[in-house]
Amino acid sequence: MIETDTISASEIIAIDEIKVQAYTIPTELPESDGTIEWNSTTLVLVRIFAGGKTGIGYTYSNPAAAVVIHSFSKILKGKNCLHISEITESLIRFIRNDGQCGIAMTAVSAVDIALWDLKAKILEIPLCVLLGQNQSSMLIYGSGGFTSYSTTQTSRQFLKWAEYGISHFKMKVGRDEARDPERVRSARKTIGSNAGLFVDANGAYTARKAIEMAGYFNEEAVSWFEEPVIASDFGGMLFVKMHVPVKCRIASGEYGYELSYFKKMIGMGSVDVVQADATRCGGISNFLKAGFISEAYNLPFSSHCAPSVHLHAALHLPAFEIAEYFHDHARIENMLFDGVIHPVDGFLKPDLSRSGLGIEFRFSDATRYKI
Repeated sequence: MIETDTISASEIIAIDEIKVQAYTIPTELPESDGTIEWNSTTLVLVRIFAGGKTGIGYTYSNPAAAVVIHSFSKILKGKNCLHISEITESLIRFIRNDGQCGIAMTAVSAVDIALWDLKAKILEIPLCVLLGQNQSSMLIYGSGGFTSYSTTQTSRQFLKWAEYGISHFKMKVGRDEARDPERVRSARKTIGSNAGLFVDANGAYTARKAIEMAGYFNEEAVSWFEEPVIASDFGGMLFVKMHVPVKCRIASGEYGYELSYFKKMIGMGSVDVVQADATRCGGISNFLKAGFISEAYNLPFSSHCAPSVHLHAALHLPAFEIAEYFHDHARIENMLFDGVIHPVDGFLKPDLSRSGLGIEFRFSDATRYKI
């Protein structure tokens, strides 16, 4: 095994090659939330080769992210793969004219994730060991309950997660406000009175409608109300936060692409729980920074989707509270990766015998989804 202290500060382990490919995987059933509908999910996978090792990273994004990543090749080749911060910042500058957000930022994110995986593999240690652990395992909540689901389908999904010891559950609301109270009541009946019940409107409500709906949700002890209004409306979110029952926490942040987004959202006092997505916000590098901002404001921090990406970084953060175990992404990661961690007693615990992120892509299983 290569020990950390055997790599000198001046040593260069140059990036030899970068490869990228997109895969579109159909959902099990048609899915929808409060604002959009979908029947497939696209994973964009990047591989970075250096020092005889291969780092992998990915994002759930538009296939166009693969084109952006391909354009990074001239920047990445020859760079010292150990200097992750320097590389990621150079990519963020590179996409300036494209907008340092959206598809371009998901491309940066996938590369940054691959670089962290690569560095830990070169050192032959798990990423959480490289970063340093504050926690030994990551608490998760089951996330699904799509608005396209019947109450029976949502109940079946929640009961399946309960078999893994998961005791916190999130469902989508906002598509049909007249049905939302009934759907939430049904979910509460399924999971029992002691489980945590979360709702996610994906920005479907106005601020006043969200406050009205929070009154109904409070009857079923909903303790987490995610994106009650559109994610960029920090003022509206603050207004909702100030008028919902005190036990109902407001959560948002999954559409934060730049650190300034988190600074503004948190600084305005708009949320009780800060969320971030490493596959969007600039990879593991900026996911950690967003977590430190949350810690500075004494706010709990949570990851959005992509549980296999977030596991190791989450364990490093003192403010980290709970991770989203999103149905689509957990399903895809189990379908296409070796080494994926399965929930035990409602937690994910890394396999410390595997280096990097601890996962490897199964190309043979993914071929039929290749774009």
